[in-house]
Amino acid sequence: MSGRVGLTIGGNPAGRLASFAAGLAMVVFSLLTIRHFFDANYPDSIFAGSFCDISAFFNCDSSAYSSLSALFDVPLGVPGLVIGALVMLGAVFPSEEFERTNRFVALVNGVGVIALFLVSVLVIGSLCLLCTGYYIASLVSLWLFWRYPPQPDGAAASRGRGPWLHPSLLHLSAFAVFGLATAWGFAQYHQALRDAQSGGASARFVRQYYELPEVAWPSTISPFRTASATAEFEGAPIRIVEYADLLCSDCRILYEQLDRLKREFPGKLNVAFQFFPLDASCNDVVEKDKHPGACELSYMAAHEQELFPEVHKRVFENFEDAKRPEWRSALAHEMGLERAVDDSVTRSIVRRLIETGREYEQTSDEYSYGIRSTPTMIINNRMVIGTFPDAQMRALFAALIDEAEGGNRGFLENWVE
Repeated sequence: MSGRVGLTIGGNPAGRLASFAAGLAMVVFSLLTIRHFFDANYPDSIFAGSFCDISAFFNCDSSAYSSLSALFDVPLGVPGLVIGALVMLGAVFPSEEFERTNRFVALVNGVGVIALFLVSVLVIGSLCLLCTGYYIASLVSLWLFWRYPPQPDGAAASRGRGPWLHPSLLHLSAFAVFGLATAWGFAQYHQALRDAQSGGASARFVRQYYELPEVAWPSTISPFRTASATAEFEGAPIRIVEYADLLCSDCRILYEQLDRLKREFPGKLNVAFQFFPLDASCNDVVEKDKHPGACELSYMAAHEQELFPEVHKRVFENFEDAKRPEWRSALAHEMGLERAVDDSVTRSIVRRLIETGREYEQTSDEYSYGIRSTPTMIINNRMVIGTFPDAQMRALFAALIDEAEGGNRGFLENWVE
């Protein structure tokens, strides 16, 4: 081994084993992250939607739906998969050149995962547990390269002083080709899934929707609308009762989606916002206490019906700020809603809407009632839990409009899967 020792060279079996284990962990967490990205953005069925069921902060869905989840159609987990594979290969086929190159890549990767961690926490406002597993494995790998730097056999230990910035250009070029080829393959797969969503997957989603049992509207339908095509709730082709939480990240995603779709289908939607904060201070229908402050925001939004659209918009467009008590206090002061939290009539309205969650049969053995997570939508008397891609919701809306206007929904059977 050219008389040098290091993490994987110079007869260091413990170092090689530790490096291989770190690389394997990076590969496993990368694969799980990639799978979650595709599952969240391209669910196979109406039963596989992703929803806010972990916590407001530890939530992989926020990462999967963020603009940083994929670059040039390549899921962000793919570079991690490649780097983890290279770390493993370096441990199995050790050489000085391989180790110097992996050491350089580990440094760049370490800087990258710290940056992504900060973006997740400070910008996105949530942390994906799968991504966190990759971050930890990456930093362990970086520490191992620091702990065992390449140096002449017999030299005094000089932790961290090895050649961090001296990769083998030949190896680095080979790594780049391998990485680009892998990224291209995933980009093609991503594009194929996107194309499928506009055809077979959307048709399957619509068929599964029509196969769902019909459910009754809640005994009290919220008067607070986020879309209002007609004065009477039943008067629009598409009628949605949206059980939602103003501090639920998936509800924010649905807010953005419905905002796009109501512009695509003008005059076709009535959407009633059915307050269902996952905050134990006002909701005992479901045993979840995930979003402290959600009850306070519900009272503020429900206090003055004419102010509801503005409060609803301000909260979702300042989502991270809305989690802070001081921001909520400032908004209440600005909009004259300081009395909302203590107003008995307002509290009674919100309570009555929350209580309608008890009216639906169980959808999970873990919880007593059908409304147990947010968002949950009753769309034209069928229950849909979670969030789904625009293409699938767009196809469903088109089918509902066609049905309402006297069309034959059997045309859906003609879509190619």
